[in-house]
Amino acid sequence: MPITVAIVEDDPRACGGFARLVDSSEDCRCISQHGSAEPAIDELPKIAPDVVLMDINLPGMNGVAAVHRLKELLPRTQFVMLTVYEDSDLIFSALKAGATGYLLKRSAPTDLIAAIREVHGGGSPMTSQIARKIVQSFQQRPAGVAETHKLTAREAEVLDYLAQGYLYKEIADVLKISYTTVNTHIRHIYEKLHVTSRTEAVSKHLRAR
Repeated sequence: MPITVAIVEDDPRACGGFARLVDSSEDCRCISQHGSAEPAIDELPKIAPDVVLMDINLPGMNGVAAVHRLKELLPRTQFVMLTVYEDSDLIFSALKAGATGYLLKRSAPTDLIAAIREVHGGGSPMTSQIARKIVQSFQQRPAGVAETHKLTAREAEVLDYLAQGYLYKEIADVLKISYTTVNTHIRHIYEKLHVTSRTEAVSKHLRAR
């Protein structure tokens, strides 16, 4: 089955270009396009795409706030932020809101498709600068040991592999369990830690060490 993709972008030409690029790939399909956050919030929960490409600077509600709302409604959907500038603070806010990665709009077409595949496979496409900010945030916040103690031994093991950067499929292979089982464990981890993204879950894990 193809990776289903929705695009939230207020520039019609850019939105159409992204959609055509996605549809030109062998394994991705664009199933919806939205010019602003508000209709996306209304419509995306009905179609539950695998990946959403979300513009940060939108008219009305911005992309960061939209991801925060949508991640609660679509916990299994992966959100990749689209941005013109490499604004570390704004992108980091998007990651905290539930996005899994980000992509510069000027990126090569092959990079966009690669980012979609990566995020769908359990990865988090981002630059080293953003990764460094995340690590710094781990070091600046108090430990969350109590919440991580709620995890079962298997859930803790899965979370540890997530923290090491393993993809979902790689975790399944290492633990000799199915991809679906890994997804189930991760959903339970999110619920127990009260988080909505891999970034938040790994953050709590590292703070508890």
